[in-house]
Amino acid sequence: MFSRRLFLAACGAKAAARSPVILLRSGWQTVNIGDIAHTPGVLQILSREIPEARAILWSNALDLGVREMLNRHFPELRIVSGEPNDPQVREAFDRADFLLHGSGPSLVARTHVDAWRAQTGKPYGVFGTTIQKEAEAAGAAFSADLRTSLNGASLVYTRETRSLQNLRDEKLDGPAIGFAPDGTFGLDIRDDQRAEQFLSANGLDKGGFLAVIPRLRYTPYHKFRQVTRTKEEIDRREAVNRRWEKDDAAKLREAITAWVRQTKRRVLLCPEMTYEVEILRPLLFDPLPADVKSSVAIREKYWLTDEAASVYRRAAGVLSCECHSPILAASQGTPCAYVHQPEDGIKGQMW
Repeated sequence: MFSRRLFLAACGAKAAARSPVILLRSGWQTVNIGDIAHTPGVLQILSREIPEARAILWSNALDLGVREMLNRHFPELRIVSGEPNDPQVREAFDRADFLLHGSGPSLVARTHVDAWRAQTGKPYGVFGTTIQKEAEAAGAAFSADLRTSLNGASLVYTRETRSLQNLRDEKLDGPAIGFAPDGTFGLDIRDDQRAEQFLSANGLDKGGFLAVIPRLRYTPYHKFRQVTRTKEEIDRREAVNRRWEKDDAAKLREAITAWVRQTKRRVLLCPEMTYEVEILRPLLFDPLPADVKSSVAIREKYWLTDEAASVYRRAAGVLSCECHSPILAASQGTPCAYVHQPEDGIKGQMW
């Protein structure tokens, strides 16, 4: 887990003698409640483990109500956005003693970490992150740029042991290397009022329903934002999605049907990502047997992490093909199951 002693040592005696300032680089996208969850989860871990430290959040993913959500739960938190040369980010560079790259599927903000190192010379670290080789194959290695960024860190904690082994294979001699769970495991923010209103409107009793979250094998990012992938790669991913979407959904429907018929309790179909709102009906609800449909509610709109956490807290269980909804459930003490798809990569080994 996160080492308070190691962190304070990395900050240096001068910073450790007062209230050290951590610049948390986190927030990768807002179309996924799991990616949103990384930020408050890590903020709460830092607050618990290093209570004397003050945090500044550096995030460029604050739309869809995320900034407002963070302001509600962290009213004293200072948030900066932009690139390393923007005035508010430069000011944060001056004030902070340590930069911490938050949980994510990779060293997402590597160029920002490199800018911090070049402009400040101050220490930095990586928390609860997947670190993959250029290709997950025998003999594969990190790119030269990634190796340089990691080797200059004071500490690198990965969120699963496959990544930890990748670091060991590289024989880095700079950072302290270890394991720390994905930051979402540390999350404890909720929107109980919205959750209660939603559950009441959909006839879902506390502890009386199963939440089910689907996923396509590849997230169709090209449908809602610009991507750098070639048309051939997009076509290949779409073909994989078409090949597996019915089989994958059929397995979830089998679980839904068994749950309803055997427990006589209800089911909530809900999204972890924005695009999943559109597949809840055609892939999961519409093909269900008639006697099961009457016990199934659908979340027709995307939601934010705090409301989702409150709903999962009130569920009997969470069954998900996405990896972060079960983590949100676990953080709230709710039984959960993660159905890992191979296309979701080594991050599935978090479980």
